[in-house]
Amino acid sequence: MDKKTLIKDLKFIILTCAKYSARALYHIGTHVLSPKDNIILFESSNGRNYTGNPRYVYEEILNQGLENELKCVWVFMHPEAQKIPGNGIKVKRSYFKFLYYAIVSGAWVFDSRHLYYLKKNKKTKYIQTWHGTPLKKLGLDMDYIDMSGNQDIEKYHDEFIKNSADWQYLISQNSYSSEIFKRAFAFNGEMLEIGYPRNDILINNNNADYIDKIKSKFNLPKDKKLILYAPTWRDNEYYQKGEYKFATEMDFDAMKEALSDEYSLIVKYHYLVKENIDWKKYDDFVIECDAEWDIQELYLISDVLITDYSSVMFDYAILRRPMMFFAYDLEHYKDSLRDFYFDMFEEVPGPIVKSTEKLIEEIKKLKVEDYELKYGQKYDDFQNKYNEFDKGIASKTIIELIRKGN
Repeated sequence: MDKKTLIKDLKFIILTCAKYSARALYHIGTHVLSPKDNIILFESSNGRNYTGNPRYVYEEILNQGLENELKCVWVFMHPEAQKIPGNGIKVKRSYFKFLYYAIVSGAWVFDSRHLYYLKKNKKTKYIQTWHGTPLKKLGLDMDYIDMSGNQDIEKYHDEFIKNSADWQYLISQNSYSSEIFKRAFAFNGEMLEIGYPRNDILINNNNADYIDKIKSKFNLPKDKKLILYAPTWRDNEYYQKGEYKFATEMDFDAMKEALSDEYSLIVKYHYLVKENIDWKKYDDFVIECDAEWDIQELYLISDVLITDYSSVMFDYAILRRPMMFFAYDLEHYKDSLRDFYFDMFEEVPGPIVKSTEKLIEEIKKLKVEDYELKYGQKYDDFQNKYNEFDKGIASKTIIELIRKGN
């Protein structure tokens, strides 16, 4: 065995021992240490970035000047790469400091399933915000799975049941979600039908001055209309577990040629997508998002949304702006990857297209007044059903819940 291989193997052994030692100490700590009401543990996208519902709850804490009252701790896979406002503490996921705060926090605010070995103290409030209204089937409603090569649906169901058993509160955006969540997550806690904290900004800050500030912050063109392209991920197209490919059949050359005089295209990857595409030849048309760019802010500055089967459609609907659905693999996705809860053709308030050529055609003929005339009733029905609880006060409601009993 050469020296490099030996060193590599020793590092692996040491890290493995440290990991399991940390977990052993963690389980001991859950019996020794007690949670403190004023400590809140935040995690979004499994620690990948600073975004979503947890972000907006945290920022409302800052807005209300509660930093001295509430000690906020953020969990990240790579804390050194994350920037957060305020004096929140950043900890590395799965490491000692993280495990300590998992024990002593009086509240957890997560938007995805927690690590399987975490054990919530009975006195800790666990607020599961989740990350979207479902179009695709979830949890126990899924009859098959092909996720990063994992096809064991029974194990997936068991893991979900064990995880959701710890959720004390679960946020819902609408009655439709509430019913699905109860069943698909085997959830028996308290459903908080208050809308999503991340959508408060769409209701409270949808004005020209705020939108102009966002464009300036991201250095976005102000002389062109902005299209936001935000597709979901494909369960079976991945590099390794938890890292998915950017799956699309969009012809960016054709899009640029046809639309670049009037539009710029913002490409926003799903948080599970890990891709390194060279967009240089589209410099004057495609704007690639940094992972830190918050999609709620991108909703506000975009004139049109292009998506597929992503829950972004439900949040964006609050703005009542044109949406288009580039569903080139609709039948395959529905039949082989994830079945749907509803018929897209019947409900979505915008055209469903399967080719770039047709997508370009829809964009070029787009006029807001014509779009409203064609899809206005569908938009009314869509908003009434899926934005039912979004009132712009969800973050404040969560903070009141956290502080109750302090």
